[in-house]
Amino acid sequence: MQAESARRASKPLPVRNEPGAGSKGLRLGILFGPAVFGVTAAGVALPKVATSLGAAPESVAWVLTVHALALGVGTAVFGRLADARGVRTTLLSGSLVLGLGAAVILLAPNLGVLVAGRFVLAAGSGAMTSGALALAAAGAPERRAGVLAAFGATMAVFSASATLAGGVVTQWLTWRLTLALPVLSLAGVPLCLRLAVRPGSGSRMDLIGAGLVTATAATLLVFVQSPTLSLPAGAVASAGVAFLPAAACLAWWVRTRPEGFVLRSLVADRAFVLAAAIGVGVYSGLFAVMYVIPQVLVKQQGWSVLSVGTALLPGAVAGAVLSRMAGRLTPGRGGNRLLAGAALSSALLLISAGAFGGGPWVLLAGASLGFAAFAVTQVVTTGLLSAHIAPALRGGAMGLLNLTFFAGGGIGSAAAAALSRSMSLTGALALVAALPLTAGLLALVPGDREHPVTAAR
Repeated sequence: MQAESARRASKPLPVRNEPGAGSKGLRLGILFGPAVFGVTAAGVALPKVATSLGAAPESVAWVLTVHALALGVGTAVFGRLADARGVRTTLLSGSLVLGLGAAVILLAPNLGVLVAGRFVLAAGSGAMTSGALALAAAGAPERRAGVLAAFGATMAVFSASATLAGGVVTQWLTWRLTLALPVLSLAGVPLCLRLAVRPGSGSRMDLIGAGLVTATAATLLVFVQSPTLSLPAGAVASAGVAFLPAAACLAWWVRTRPEGFVLRSLVADRAFVLAAAIGVGVYSGLFAVMYVIPQVLVKQQGWSVLSVGTALLPGAVAGAVLSRMAGRLTPGRGGNRLLAGAALSSALLLISAGAFGGGPWVLLAGASLGFAAFAVTQVVTTGLLSAHIAPALRGGAMGLLNLTFFAGGGIGSAAAAALSRSMSLTGALALVAALPLTAGLLALVPGDREHPVTAAR
């Protein structure tokens, strides 16, 4: 039954008057891109949030932590929903969730309600993310390179301009709008609905598996973020202890339900695991940069937030150029080499700034290349899994992949926060840069393209 559903979902469907590859990639970038604002742009507004709501800085950090958690889990859950019910259903239901979360943020009377609104917003943003990735992975193989090139270029612009957007909105309008910026993804929904023509497989959602994934991700993220959140020792210990049985139950469930929420064929697949490891390294570097750079340049160097954002804009140009190149090169090994070059260059600059100094411009150059590596990672991994994963499984596969990416991002920012207590911020960033350095080296490892994932193994 499930095999028959998968065969139906894998049949190519014609799309009348489908836009060109560049236009499609731009539309998908508009759908995905605002999700980046949920962490990078929102970080700029945290001091204003604390002042306005009379909250402690360590409490306000939950605004970012809960968003990272819900975005990762939302991407995974809605990715599986896209496989089962189709991307159109995912985008429409996700739009309602995203709009509701934005409304709660704009009206929240206190920090607790604000954090709840951010959770709902991020879950809806996860639907936009998973829908964009599923559509980017779909389509004719001969057009995929052009789609990914435009998609990656658009993503690079969003990622590198996030700090500037957060600063402008916070300073000239209100911090509430800054925290709700991911709602801009709604502008991409009508542009992408006509692309979402493939029906779902009709399979049931594995709610138990989804719950175990959520519990495992939540306890891990709270534990690694505890230095930033200033949690009591008892709460930290509880999160650490709870993670172990949650992870054990998840592993048992995957083993006994091979076609459940987490496909056993994915976690045993070399190409998927390699892509996950690369993304974790790149995202950890990006999140660490966004934790360190504003503090170093704004608090220590006296720069304004707008100055930092403006200085990062060249990174948008570099990221756009490299992403377009990656999209064209992805069918071979060229995309991986480009990813390796961006990640390694970014890591080496950040390590150099921490170990030997070099001033703010070395940090900015490393950060800009980190943004480029982020965009190229999405292009390369999407292209790889598009060719490697059966169409009926791609939504869930891309969702789970990005859940691991966001978990890696949380580890990066948490590690930078913890290390900065005993050394300089740039020194902490230099140590965390070992993760994107490793990701760059892993990108040079040949992947397994000969055994595509089509069913449980």
